[in-house]
Amino acid sequence: MPPISACVVVCLVLAGGFGSLGQAVAFDGKPAADDAIKVEDLSPREALRTGARQYYAGDKAAALSSLQYAARKGQPMAAWKLGEMYAKGDGVKEDDIKAFEYYSQVVREHGDSGPHEPDAPFVASAFVALGTYYLNGISDAVPQNVARARQIFTHAASYFGDPEAQYELGRMYEGSSSRLAVRWYNLASLKGHVGAQARLGETLYNMAHSDAQKARGLMWLTVARRQVHGTDADWINEMHERYFSLSSENVRKLARGMADNWITQNRPDMVTAQQVPSQ
Repeated sequence: MPPISACVVVCLVLAGGFGSLGQAVAFDGKPAADDAIKVEDLSPREALRTGARQYYAGDKAAALSSLQYAARKGQPMAAWKLGEMYAKGDGVKEDDIKAFEYYSQVVREHGDSGPHEPDAPFVASAFVALGTYYLNGISDAVPQNVARARQIFTHAASYFGDPEAQYELGRMYEGSSSRLAVRWYNLASLKGHVGAQARLGETLYNMAHSDAQKARGLMWLTVARRQVHGTDADWINEMHERYFSLSSENVRKLARGMADNWITQNRPDMVTAQQVPSQ
């Protein structure tokens, strides 16, 4: 099973997976309206949960206040979520500098968290976000620094085992070291990273000297194509079609068989869905 992602954990908080505040209670012990309780009256953990509920209820202005308070009080999930909001312009004006600052806060205050601690998904995600900013730079605020980006991705990929960081490292090593690119793509692919699976397939195919090796590459491209959806679908489908057209029928047959086996062993949910008759 792939490691739990930061986004999944946020949803768990919203759903009460880490507990629930329940109905607010005034100091006289009677139920109080939500707006009767100020965020400063809440514990940092309660402010985080309140912010999560407000965000998913669509009140992002209120969520912003709650999350900012929780972040100031040291809640890494709150700081990470604020980084995501500013990076994407989600409920706030897009601001990469503010996003960078919130991600930096997560890394600065919680960068030494263990890889199996509850906050690890957010810390790892913050490292990846910072690596991406260093890779591309932010206008005049953050100069492009490819070496720093590689260092950050390597830490997130090695220490936290983050598949997105592993994928980014694979991308960085393309063209300079196919062996290292394969290493990082393979680690991310085994965790279910569809983009890494596609690029692993492409790299293996281009390194191949036999039909069996080409089939291994086409297998990963097929696995990626069968799973992909959303914004990655176009480039992964195009890549699969390109290498499928270059392959002999023998390579195609071998690849299909290996892809079927991988899906059966690693994505039984897909197999089950295919077996359910349509109504």
